[in-house]
Amino acid sequence: MSNVRVRFAPSPTGFFHIGSARTALFNWLYARHTGGTFVLRIEDTDKERNSEQFLNVIYDSLTWLGLNWDEGPQVGACGGGAHGPYRQSERADIYQAYLKKLLDAGRAYEKDGAIWFKLLGERHEVYDEHRKKTVTKVKNAPALIDDRIRGRVERVEDEDFVIFRSDGNPVFHFVNVVDDIAMAITHVIRGEDHLSNTSKHVELFQAFGAPVPQFAHIPLILKQNGPGKMSKRDQGALIEEYQRRGYLPEALVNFLSLLGWNPGDDREKMPLEEIIRLFDLPGVNQSNARFDDKKLAHVNMAYLLAQPADRFVALARDYFQRTQPGSPALAAAPECFREVMLLAQPKIKGLEELPAYTGYLFAEDYPVDAKVREKVLAKGDPKARLGELAAALPGFDFSSDTTIEEGIKALAAKNALGFGDYQSVARLAVSGINVGPSITGLFRVLGRERVLARFGRFLTTIT
Repeated sequence: MSNVRVRFAPSPTGFFHIGSARTALFNWLYARHTGGTFVLRIEDTDKERNSEQFLNVIYDSLTWLGLNWDEGPQVGACGGGAHGPYRQSERADIYQAYLKKLLDAGRAYEKDGAIWFKLLGERHEVYDEHRKKTVTKVKNAPALIDDRIRGRVERVEDEDFVIFRSDGNPVFHFVNVVDDIAMAITHVIRGEDHLSNTSKHVELFQAFGAPVPQFAHIPLILKQNGPGKMSKRDQGALIEEYQRRGYLPEALVNFLSLLGWNPGDDREKMPLEEIIRLFDLPGVNQSNARFDDKKLAHVNMAYLLAQPADRFVALARDYFQRTQPGSPALAAAPECFREVMLLAQPKIKGLEELPAYTGYLFAEDYPVDAKVREKVLAKGDPKARLGELAAALPGFDFSSDTTIEEGIKALAAKNALGFGDYQSVARLAVSGINVGPSITGLFRVLGRERVLARFGRFLTTIT
């Protein structure tokens, strides 16, 4: 194992955002690529907004995505380690010890009930027009940040800043740096919106005499339409939504890995092992990445299509059990359920489409689309065609789609007609709609007796 140590440090103050998931993923990928350690640290010092519910959402989302952490809170097979506790709410003694170091060194002082970090350098008073008051400025050299993605960045801190509020709680900058020092973090991979904080953090690292980690500020995820960063209120922003809708976690991981990182080619679907092998910080883009739910749906569809039959059926059953517990699909015989799901597999973009896509295959009281019915019955002599097909059906071989297709084609040739003359009215009769799996697949899965029964019922409705 290498000495690379990265961390993901979420706050349990809301549902798990897709931007947070990508930050976690990039850290996890870099740890796996380098053979390093992925640390999960919970930044739960905001007592008013923190929630155990949201904390569990973090654990569940990371676990669902397959982003196992090597060190951190002990949850299932993940976590543990020698640098805990891994929740900031449990690290107050550590923060006090580090604060004492700054106070003893003359690098911190109390003012207005808060504790401030003291910069080194010549001081002078200036009037700040924006804040309409006199402030103390410090003549300070710029902090030089050799960012692994942004390149060389220079930022100047020229005013002392608060590290403990007047209520006694430490601020983000202080605990962030203290935890990175105490947990021996070597690489800080985070969103570019934190770049403005980095000069403060460098000042603190140097004040503690600690090595400054390598920084890598990844591009933001922009909302799908319009300007601005994707927020938790935007459609498609929450990981829980994809879990609920039956997306495959491996598809989401694949999509997120390419949202701001380029492996050097135009592939959209890559095995995780290949992503880990190729992922490195120089391949991360500087420009922001725009979220695209259509591309994500396409990637998910590609993963669904590639699933082995047994896993796809298991995924489908799990989805029905979670979202349609009283569905006729679950009451069907296992082999029937399996055949229907495999018939749908090549056609759907996501598991959430399955109930609507397959419902008529499990129930006899399916509705008939009025507009489709009007269109189908207006062309040719559909009643005659359905009657001819019903009469010929007992002689068809129902052992495969191919043999059923041969039977329909033979009937059409006998009557000097085309396959489509029978297909449209037959589909309407057995499904009530004009889209779906192949008509031969529908016949095979429904079976001869159910198809004939549906033909008979539909014929009674045609005048």
